[in-house]
Amino acid sequence: MTSLINTQVRPFKATAFHDGEFIQVTEADLKGKWSVVFFYPADFTFVCPTELGDVADLYAQFQSLGVEIYSVSTDTHFAHKAWHDASDTIRRIEYPMVGDPTHAISRSFGVLIEDEGLALRGTFVVNPEGVIKVAEIHDLGIGRDAKELLRKVQAAQYVAAHPGEVCPAKWTPGAQTLEPSLDLVGKI
Repeated sequence: MTSLINTQVRPFKATAFHDGEFIQVTEADLKGKWSVVFFYPADFTFVCPTELGDVADLYAQFQSLGVEIYSVSTDTHFAHKAWHDASDTIRRIEYPMVGDPTHAISRSFGVLIEDEGLALRGTFVVNPEGVIKVAEIHDLGIGRDAKELLRKVQAAQYVAAHPGEVCPAKWTPGAQTLEPSLDLVGKI
């Protein structure tokens, strides 16, 4: 599998359920701000609402960093609305829920399970230029943690704003970063 890191998001066009309406979303919507594209297998399932609810709980923090979240599954935007209307957890979601019934978006991000027509749990952090900076893919039974996603976004933003610095393991805003150099080799 070829890595998507530092590649441009491929063109796409889809319909999303957002703020009680159906809206069009394209790759152009990801440009000009940081974005998270958050794939999940299907509406009306078990692990998926726990993840989407976890992201919804931290959505204001993502927004304060200038980040938009786009959840994506191979369901239709109609199914997203029905799930939103039926579930207290999903009703809390304020970010766009993108439908990918043609599987084109899931396929272009490398998360489509072809023989099942479902997306793996894929998380992608995209910079304002539309370039993928974080790519993480989980098996269907392994849920993700929105706090860790928030930390990864903060690290990606920090590295972008501070050329020549890198964020070590478990870095959080305000913690010490590293400036790679010959002097550090073998001393960490």
